[in-house]
Order: sequence, then C-alpha cells, then structure tokens
Amino acid sequence: MRRRLLAASLLAAAGLLGYGVYVLAGLPPRAEVRALAAKDPGPTSLMRHGEAEARARGRSLRTVQVWIPLQQVSRSLIQAVIASEDQKFFGHEGVDWNAIQESVEANVKKGRAVRGGSTITQQLAKNLFFDTRRSLSRKLRELIVTRWLERDLPKVRILALYLNVIEWGDGIYGCEAAARAYYDKSAADLTPSEAAGLVAMIPNPRRINPIVSPARFARAQTRVPAARGARGRSREGRVSRHTTCAPAWL
Repeated sequence: MRRRLLAASLLAAAGLLGYGVYVLAGLPPRAEVRALAAKDPGPTSLMRHGEAEARARGRSLRTVQVWIPLQQVSRSLIQAVIASEDQKFFGHEGVDWNAIQESVEANVKKGRAVRGGSTITQQLAKNLFFDTRRSLSRKLRELIVTRWLERDLPKVRILALYLNVIEWGDGIYGCEAAARAYYDKSAADLTPSEAAGLVAMIPNPRRINPIVSPARFARAQTRVPAARGARGRSREGRVSRHTTCAPAWL
C-alpha cells in the first residue's frame, strides 16, 4: 500500500514538474520584455493571431497602427481607460486580486462571463505575447509576464504601450488609429464623450463597434465612467487611496 502511495506521489510530482516546464517553455525571453522599457514592439501576438484568423477565412486584413507618446494622448481617454479598466493601476503590482474576486462572484451570480478582472498590465501581456484563447497555461504565463512587466517598466511606460497596441476594431490597433478611424481626429483631440466611446469598445472591439452595431455601441458608451473627474475614483465614487501614485499630469 505504501509503495502504491509513493508511486502515485512520484507520478503526480513528475506530472506537475512536466507541466511547469511546459508553462515556462511558452514564455517570451525575459530580455524581450526588458527591452520594452526603451523600444516599441513590432507586430504583437494578437495582431498575428488576427491576421491568421483572416487568412483562414480567405480574406486579407489590413493592419493600421500609429504610435504616439503618452503625452500626446487626450487626458480624457487616459482617465476613462483607468476608471473603466483598472482603477487601481497606479497602486497595484500587476494583479488586482480584489477585482478578480469581484469578477468571479459576478460571473457566478449571472451564470456567465459578464465581467473581467484583468488589469491593464495583464491585458498588455496578453496582447503582446499571447492570444485570446482561454486556458490555464496561458493565464499562468500571462501572470508571469505581468510580473516581469511591472518589475522592468515604469507604470507610465506600461500605460503608453497598452494604449498603442490594444485592438480597437478589425485591424485597428492603438488609440491614434482608432481616433482617426472613428472620429477623424487625433487621439490628442478626443472629447470626454469620444474617449468614453473608445473605452466602451475595449472589452470586445469587433462586437461593440459604432460601425458594426451603433445601438450596442451607444449602450456600452453610456456605461463608461465619465472621463471628467474619473482619476482615482472607485465604482462607488469614492476617491481611491492609490491616486497618490499617479503622475501629477494625469
């Protein structure tokens, strides 16, 4: 009996070790993450995944992306993104465990996925190096890269990368390309209402889209926290203690 238990324990340990090696093998080189502190990335994993999806459907996909520094992005957009996607961005170290717990509880209550708990840094890690397919392995890798990003890059750099690489529609990446596509203006000139429109698209930009479904887009836009006064406010409207970590120009 003891031999069987020992054999089972060794087999389980070997399995866990093998799975750990598998997870680590799927990580990007650490040097590639460190380089992001000073160098803008090329085509992201999500971009390549989108292009592969388009080819599988027999069509070509034109990728549009225009890089701009964070200082040239409308404060309305920056504030709305933080208020909607990651209110504790300047206070956490990559993962907001309270938000994850709230997300799980909300999803269990509704019986379906109605709310995510990923931070801006986690979303950036997924966009840069992984894809949207859900699996435990991908989530573990995403968490590791999230920690790397937080250790190697300042918060403002993480935010700048995020706003320049996330998807905002079929083949549209980054806030500058999105602002030009939907509002015919630069991201620097977005009004609070227009900023709320772009932020409303982030959870599902191909579905929540003023071109695909104006009505669905309008409903989503009304649920985005107003960019004016959004800096550091919780969902209940209280001023967050984490705002002390945010740069003064926000």
